[in-house]
Amino acid sequence: QVQLAESGGGPVEAGDSLRLSCVASGRTFSTYGTAWFRQAPGKEREFVAAITWTGGSTYFGDSVKGRFTISKVNARDTVYLQMNSLTPDDTGVYYCAADGPFGSPWDPEDFATWGQGTRVTVSA
Repeated sequence: QVQLAESGGGPVEAGDSLRLSCVASGRTFSTYGTAWFRQAPGKEREFVAAITWTGGSTYFGDSVKGRFTISKVNARDTVYLQMNSLTPDDTGVYYCAADGPFGSPWDPEDFATWGQGTRVTVSA
C-alpha cells in the first residue's frame, strides 16, 4: 500500500509563490495518477490539480488555472504543485491523493489514499 507525505506549506503573502511536494513510499508513482485537493476552514475539500501516471496529462480546478502547475519526477516518486500569484483564497490545508478515478467531478470521496496534508496560509 502506498503512503503519501506532503511538504512545502507555510505562511506567505499575497502574490508570493510556493512549491508543494508529495512523496510516495510503498509503491512507485510511475504506476498511477496523483491529485491535489485543498480544504479551507469551514469549507469542503476542493479539487486543485491532477497528473496522470505518465505525466502526459494534467488537470486543474477553475480557481487555480493559469496560476498553478503540477509535475512529477517518477525517479524520485515525487509530485510537485507549483503555486504562483497566491491570494488569501488559496489558504487551506493541501492534500495529496491517489487511487481514485481521473476526470470530473473529482470527488474527494472517490480517492482511497491520502497524505496528512500541509498547511498554506496566504495573508493579504
